Amino acid sequence: MGGMLTTIRPNNREPMMDFAQEQAGDVLIVRLAGRLDSSAAPGAEQNFAGVLGGATPHLAIDLSSLEYISSAGLRVLLIVAKKVQQAQGKVALCGLTPNVREIFAISGFDAIFSIQPDAAAAVAAVR
Repeated sequence: MGGMLTTIRPNNREPMMDFAQEQAGDVLIVRLAGRLDSSAAPGAEQNFAGVLGGATPHLAIDLSSLEYISSAGLRVLLIVAKKVQQAQGKVALCGLTPNVREIFAISGFDAIFSIQPDAAAAVAAVR
């Protein structure tokens, strides 16, 4: 299973967020790592737009390596969820770290998304 990795670097010093993808049958697994904040959000939104073009999306988003998500990052995930829903697809999140899970709980996003414990469960949830 080959994958594509894009590192979003708002400045040229250190990568803020990695965006990796791999196909698992009919499900696309996207792995986000680092910080999804206001500086990384525009690039993440572009990357998601690029992978969502085409057939009905079945998307599992692995957040196990995501250290931080800001309101701008939550907005990106909300846009992705709306696009997937409009295309009659399914999206599930998995691997939320305690910090990220707390942000989802406080914002109410844990009620919006299907949140699974790991990538295998997320893939099964969107099939």
